[in-house]
Amino acid sequence: MEKNILEKRKKEVEALIYDKYYKPLRAKEIAHLMNISRGQREDLREVLGLLVKEGKVLISPRGKYEKIDRHIFAGNFMAHADGFGFVGVEGIEGDIFIPAKETMGAMNGDKVQISIKKMSKHGKKSAEGKVIKIVEHAVTELVGTFSKVNKISFVIPDNPKLNLDIYIPVNGRNGAVKGDKVVVKLTKFAEKGKKPEGTVINIIGKAGEPGVDIVSILTAAGIPIEFPVEVLKQADSIPTRVGSNEMKKRWNLCEEVTVTIDGEDAKDLDDAITLKKENGIYTLGVHIADVTHYVTENSPLDREALNRATSVYLVDRVVPMLPPKLSNGVCSLNEKVNRLALSCIMEIDKNGTILSHKIAETVINVDKRMTYTAVNAILEGDDKYIKRYDKYVEMFNLMAELSDIIRSNRKKRGAIDFDFPESKIKLDDKGVPIEVKAYERNKATKLIEDFMLTANETIAEDYFWQELPFVYRIHEEPDTDRMQRLIMLISSFGYVIHKATNGVHPLEVQKLITKCEGTDEEALISRLALRTMQRAKYTDINMGHFGLAAKYYTHFTSPIRRYPDLQIHRIIKETLVGKMSSSRIGHYEGILKKVSEHSSLMERRAEEAERESVKLKKAEYISKYIGKEFEGVVSGVNSWGFYVELDNTIEGLVSVNSLEGYYIYDEANWQLRCDEIESVYSPGQRVKVIVDNVDMITKNIDFRVV
Repeated sequence: MEKNILEKRKKEVEALIYDKYYKPLRAKEIAHLMNISRGQREDLREVLGLLVKEGKVLISPRGKYEKIDRHIFAGNFMAHADGFGFVGVEGIEGDIFIPAKETMGAMNGDKVQISIKKMSKHGKKSAEGKVIKIVEHAVTELVGTFSKVNKISFVIPDNPKLNLDIYIPVNGRNGAVKGDKVVVKLTKFAEKGKKPEGTVINIIGKAGEPGVDIVSILTAAGIPIEFPVEVLKQADSIPTRVGSNEMKKRWNLCEEVTVTIDGEDAKDLDDAITLKKENGIYTLGVHIADVTHYVTENSPLDREALNRATSVYLVDRVVPMLPPKLSNGVCSLNEKVNRLALSCIMEIDKNGTILSHKIAETVINVDKRMTYTAVNAILEGDDKYIKRYDKYVEMFNLMAELSDIIRSNRKKRGAIDFDFPESKIKLDDKGVPIEVKAYERNKATKLIEDFMLTANETIAEDYFWQELPFVYRIHEEPDTDRMQRLIMLISSFGYVIHKATNGVHPLEVQKLITKCEGTDEEALISRLALRTMQRAKYTDINMGHFGLAAKYYTHFTSPIRRYPDLQIHRIIKETLVGKMSSSRIGHYEGILKKVSEHSSLMERRAEEAERESVKLKKAEYISKYIGKEFEGVVSGVNSWGFYVELDNTIEGLVSVNSLEGYYIYDEANWQLRCDEIESVYSPGQRVKVIVDNVDMITKNIDFRVV
């Protein structure tokens, strides 16, 4: 290679490794990033060899090239409310601790460069470092409370991890007054000795006003509340009744006895059931609202549905994916009206084997809108409900019979059922929580779950073998390291998980959950097992569902509230009517990867907002009981205390500093122990606690042991 070309290439490679990419790179990765052809690969190796000889670059044990200063790394800053933070770095076990004075004003989520000051020593949890450069800011807008002291205005962020107040200059207040919930756009980021600055761009409302707290959560998460005008116009133009011409094109199932079973408050009813049994064969019909008939591809409704990707279910409201005119109206499978559906009708034998299935565009008419409460009461033998719904009792008993078969089969193959109670929070008309209780799954919720899972698996397998572009719901195998830690931890309780050469089978996890059921350590082991699991997500490549022990799985049953369901309905319908041409196949192959990734991302955003709203209302509810006594179960133990979950699902921390005596954390046995007074706190142990303090900003709850 000519000398001038060699020097130029050396500088390009060095700049790539030092300035642009902070993680170690393989030679072929460098070649790809620099658009180097195969014929020039030998030249690149020569350049890399010279850089190694000159001491500018080294080769890691894994054959990757990295900068010589091994104490400089990059990662995302994870802030703590007390000012310090952590940075996770690829290749280093444990996060790097960053003291408050060494953060350089980095905010939560910022991409930063750090240098290592102290490497971790035996007994210490992590190395210590300092931020030397903020590469990219993650937060440019935030939600908080406008405040004023003397003539100085500032905003206190709602997110406790954004622990710096935002200074608001006089010309940036835009009418905000003390106590307002506002949205702030950052104009200057924190520097040494200076706080960040911002401008108020939206006033949400007065702090404490009904609904403002929930709107603040939605705004902070970037979840749109109002629909654009063109979307509402399209929704208004859609007929509220099913036309006779459309009915003629479809399989008419209006004479079939059809029911919906949902929660009392549900308005977006997107699934209905029919069920018969003849000659020992069950015919199960799962009928799903045909949303794509109204939400046509690339229309304003479709673009907005894709943007949102999911409905968001908060404590006091639902933020729908589709306007209420559709979600609660013409798309909802309401009682006594004709509705368009996409149906999956399956013939199932007494062993739970699906003998055949048919997918079709249909018209249905729901005979009865049932609730989980009513159906469960019927299955439990409640005479009042049996008399009220006597026409449907035989059908519900048949549903329970088939559900038991399906559930038993799923358990045999190894499906894992984490049955954690959900929280049910009741609010008054001002949004104030007046009751918090555990909401347990019952027989009715389980049978609907069984039927929906069966339809989802049937649809996924059908379209997998048709080799058509599709959106799957996958759940990958647990992380190997996490699973190994779980195996070691449960051994202290006398449990084992048998690990094969190709990993752990879901049946082994299911057996563990079953064995510890009813024991003191059940809650702990169930939570630990859940943490080993990967997050389920959407993808255009079928990879199976570990948790369900299913080879094929998709989301077909909720197109009113999930975009992936709506997307596959479009594919199914085009296939049914013979419109899945090679050009349409190419079209779907080009979009489904992005649709899947975006839907997974929006699902996580919705889940986080939902959790925040529950956490907020739980804190608000329990704040009325400071000084009051409750009973609960130790749900987790660590070096700074132990968590207690009350019977109503509210969880709080008992700090080790509030306990009498000197307690040490016995990590091997998951215990806090004080030998001098022979006191031990372990997961599963019932304790009585007093509500000591509630921080409404962080939403943290503190308990004291009685």
